[in-house]
Amino acid sequence: MTIELGLIEGYYGRPWTWAERAEQVRFLAPHGYGFYLYAPKADAFLRRRWMENHPAAEAAALAAFARSCAAAGVRFGVGLSPYEIYKRFDEDDRAALARKLDFLDSIGVRDLAILFDDMRGDQPDLARAQADILHWVKDRTQADRLIVCPTYYSDDPVLDRVFGRRPEGVLETFGALLDPSIEIVWTGEEVCSREYSPGHLERVAGQLRRKPFLWDNYPVNDGPRMSPFLHLRAFTGRPASIGAHLAAHGVNPALQPVLSRIPALTLAESYRLGEAYQYGAALTAAAAAVLGPELGRMVQGHLSALQDVGLEHLDPEAVARLRARYAAFDHPGAREIVAWLDGAYRITREEMEAS
Repeated sequence: MTIELGLIEGYYGRPWTWAERAEQVRFLAPHGYGFYLYAPKADAFLRRRWMENHPAAEAAALAAFARSCAAAGVRFGVGLSPYEIYKRFDEDDRAALARKLDFLDSIGVRDLAILFDDMRGDQPDLARAQADILHWVKDRTQADRLIVCPTYYSDDPVLDRVFGRRPEGVLETFGALLDPSIEIVWTGEEVCSREYSPGHLERVAGQLRRKPFLWDNYPVNDGPRMSPFLHLRAFTGRPASIGAHLAAHGVNPALQPVLSRIPALTLAESYRLGEAYQYGAALTAAAAAVLGPELGRMVQGHLSALQDVGLEHLDPEAVARLRARYAAFDHPGAREIVAWLDGAYRITREEMEAS
């Protein structure tokens, strides 16, 4: 099954380095990952401070990364979150947004995503207000592709609890109002969906009047609930048949860039093999490809401790034993496991709310 695969750097917590991002692109591009959407929650100049210019050094690094993506044949994109701009969109907002679009054009953004997630949405004119902004952006950006994440991007009722009750028929109204060339983000029946079915995606496509752009929240492991776990297992619940119902499939990776490659490879394998896909065999091959055979086998042997039990429930003796085993390997993937065991990847609720 042919599907456009890509990476969406959309997590909370400590961002990857520019070198880690460039290496991620180089590693995954040959496996079919054809786009990279830069949208880390830690980049304040794309979120709460979006009206401000990126500092010169960060702007230069973004531009250099865009060139790295182009050299690898990967589409470079940016996710911009203009916080609750749809509540006013006045002259100052327009001027600031125009400046930001000019900057993004100047560094070579090919995919531009306007992200309205993590914002209040309980207002009756939400769909029209957001659609109007997207059409304004469409007339001004040089990006080849325009994507939007609506405030209600999943069926999950947690969005209504946190961001206010969604307006009646908001998806249908948004889909009807929005230019059909603009793609719409969807995460599934849940924010972190366990599986996707053709039936579900067909229903959503009918509501949106277009195939959804899938933002897949696996293997992401941010936040206080997920950061004590390493998400390493192969993808399941994503049969290749869903590809026919998607505009694209973007993966939100884990906080650990090297370890993220293991499940990422298995998703590509699932689409390649279709009904012949076997997640156990895919995991074995991916772990060996990313970590080498010996380290890969060891990680597979510890999957239950790393992904199911988690850091908060491992006793200190078990943590010490695991740390000693992985510290013996001179490999960046092993170093990520050691750092995780040391608590370096823990994310608190306060850190999330500050982003």
